[in-house]
Amino acid sequence: MTAATATTAETFRPALHYAARNTWLNDPNGLIFHEGVYHLYYQNNPLDKVWGNMSWGHATSTDLLTWTEHPVAISCDENEDIFSGSIVYDRSNTSGFGTEAVPPLVAIYTSAFKPGSGHEGVQAQSLAYSLDGGYTWTKHTGSPVLDRHSAEFRDPKVIKYDGGAGTYWVMVAVEAKDFQVVLYKSDDLKNWELLSTFGPANATGGVWECPDLFQLPVDGDPEDLKWVLTVNLNPGGPNSGSAGQYFVGDFDGTTFTSATTVTEGQQDPSRLAEYQWLDWGRDYYAAVSFSDAPDNRRLMIAWMNNWEYAQRIPTSPWRSPMSLAREVTLAAVDGNLRLVQQPVGDWSTRADSSRDFSLSRTTISDAVQLLDGAAGAVQRIEVTFTPGTAGEFGLILRGDGVVGTRVAVRPEEGFLVIDRRQSGQTDFHESFPSIDTAPVSTKNGSYQLTIFVDHCSVEVFAQGGHVTMTELIFPAETSTGLAVYATGGSATINRLQVTQFA
Repeated sequence: MTAATATTAETFRPALHYAARNTWLNDPNGLIFHEGVYHLYYQNNPLDKVWGNMSWGHATSTDLLTWTEHPVAISCDENEDIFSGSIVYDRSNTSGFGTEAVPPLVAIYTSAFKPGSGHEGVQAQSLAYSLDGGYTWTKHTGSPVLDRHSAEFRDPKVIKYDGGAGTYWVMVAVEAKDFQVVLYKSDDLKNWELLSTFGPANATGGVWECPDLFQLPVDGDPEDLKWVLTVNLNPGGPNSGSAGQYFVGDFDGTTFTSATTVTEGQQDPSRLAEYQWLDWGRDYYAAVSFSDAPDNRRLMIAWMNNWEYAQRIPTSPWRSPMSLAREVTLAAVDGNLRLVQQPVGDWSTRADSSRDFSLSRTTISDAVQLLDGAAGAVQRIEVTFTPGTAGEFGLILRGDGVVGTRVAVRPEEGFLVIDRRQSGQTDFHESFPSIDTAPVSTKNGSYQLTIFVDHCSVEVFAQGGHVTMTELIFPAETSTGLAVYATGGSATINRLQVTQFA
């Protein structure tokens, strides 16, 4: 058995990310902060570690770092699979599912109706409600509440709009194969009126799924507010397969108007790099945000996988983790509006300070330097490079100084790179061993990377979170080395700090 294959069944179970105990999961659903608890629901097959029997799994956390798995929240049955959706806290009991004293949580989800049901072949929007804080759910007997007689109408995200046009619930969902976001309004969550549609626009190389709509201040200015519409698509991502894109603009209570559309209608493949991507990596999909997050923060989680190989990744008895939670803000960058993302959590509670490693100003020239004392399987790496003459420089993670996952910068090309061709187990699918890139430029003459390494993943936040890349890796348990390298010339490591996590 080689180092690349020296694994056990639980080798890849993440320490910092959520994964179900022994089943399949995909899209996060119904994210909400309620009564001091973050609730993560998700697409779940309660019976197996492959897609099927779609139901809503459930986990909770008080800190977004440690998660507790609960029994299945909303189960499929003989009539419907439970596809993606969202949850709102119906404070005023507009739905009538609760009382003034006990307002309900209301889940709005896609019913994918099965053969033999009354809506066979249709995807439509249905409701369930909870009166105990989200732990048990009752399906609404009047479902579906919104039916377009479409086989591809799904993934409702519902928000409470309060603006110049009034106060009401707004749903954003998709006609997946038409590359359209459809917007509806309701006063009671049961009766819905069409407002408008958005799309096709920008990336249309795959079906549109899992939209979200939220408002953010530009550079923290409460007087300068913009609306952000996110839309995930599969395939058609910037590095192949699943990905998420976003648009920035305005929403007047009826119509979303994008100020960042590059191409109307079908995408221009030559302009793919110009679109706004939530993440440039291969494994960040179906990203949606929490409702009612504290202090009006916009917190987001994604499924950390890619439909190209999702059901074949070598994990057991579970399959697929979630990403870290990220706080999303909006910044003006060189005259353009861009999302900035930072990982959320008090990482000091998980750190082993006795194993910290640091390195100060060091120049490396056309060489690889294995860092004694920096090895680890679960760690945060903070590093700042100043480019010299090297064509490529960076880090080799979870390796031995030669073989491993490379996270690098190619300054002349203007790329951030993740090379996972030698990252461990890669032969389970032909498209997995890859070299993936994201556009990145210097900031004050340097490149700053924050990298979270877990047992099966790498999440890179570059230049303060202006560029992110998320990728799965499957290294051997014994592959824990960390190295710095430069090829074709020199580069300087100004500062490198490694925090080890238990």
